[in-house]
Amino acid sequence: MTLADAAPHAIEFTSLGLDPVAINLGFFTIKWYSLAYLSGILIGYWYLTVLLRQPGAPMARRHADDFVFYATLGIIIGGRLGYVIFYGPEIFLHPLDIFKLWNGGMSLHGGTVGVLLAIWWMARSNKLSFLRVCDYIACCVPFGLGFGRIANFINGELWGKPTDVPWAIIFPTGGDVPRHPSQLYEAALEGPIMFAILAFFFWKTDARYQPGKLFGIAALTYGAARFGVEFFREADAQLMEFAQRTGLHMGQWLSIPMLLLGVYLIATAKGRRVRVEATAGTQSVS
Repeated sequence: MTLADAAPHAIEFTSLGLDPVAINLGFFTIKWYSLAYLSGILIGYWYLTVLLRQPGAPMARRHADDFVFYATLGIIIGGRLGYVIFYGPEIFLHPLDIFKLWNGGMSLHGGTVGVLLAIWWMARSNKLSFLRVCDYIACCVPFGLGFGRIANFINGELWGKPTDVPWAIIFPTGGDVPRHPSQLYEAALEGPIMFAILAFFFWKTDARYQPGKLFGIAALTYGAARFGVEFFREADAQLMEFAQRTGLHMGQWLSIPMLLLGVYLIATAKGRRVRVEATAGTQSVS
């Protein structure tokens, strides 16, 4: 089947009745993208408190409370600067546009760096183990990733390459061509699948007592998912020439360091295992 044959049978995005605005009171609007960030942070925080109730937790509840504030700053500042640096450097020509978050433009890789800096600052300030805190935070990340990708889909943005698969969608900003709903591919891989993998290793193995292992599993899982889905995703318009010249999308290049970091942390985690003393409570774990 050719794309021309597939087009009449493809799903029209406009027929799905989706609106980027979740709540519209006339004088005040809330977009699904904002709710995705908020939900990811709040549910992630709740799940973190569940993890911290287990023996050998690397930090106390009070540290988790402080982390929410630092992480929010890290996500916003890191995500925005990452987008400007890697995806829209022309924004530097108009510096005030950097602060126009309502116009869109956030990089997940940049947000990751921002969160890592937030963890480093919190761990350093409270004399906590940086890698073990990263392990616990990593288990909570899939909530935000999954919700964020669903919001991308609702916004009708970051769509995939032309295709003739039965579930192809014609997006308003993607021309009259049926495309992969790559946002949903990423939502599934980075959300529930990544969560299930990390939950298995946290609850069913001793991975949380090997500093860096869960963080490494998260980095490897996300890096592999992002690298793979990019083959079905259309490159950003301003980076189309870059993708053609290098053979890979910017997202794939940025995922390679995450893949390498993940492999390294997993391979060396067992050697970092020591007797774990709980930050909260008195129970120790050998």
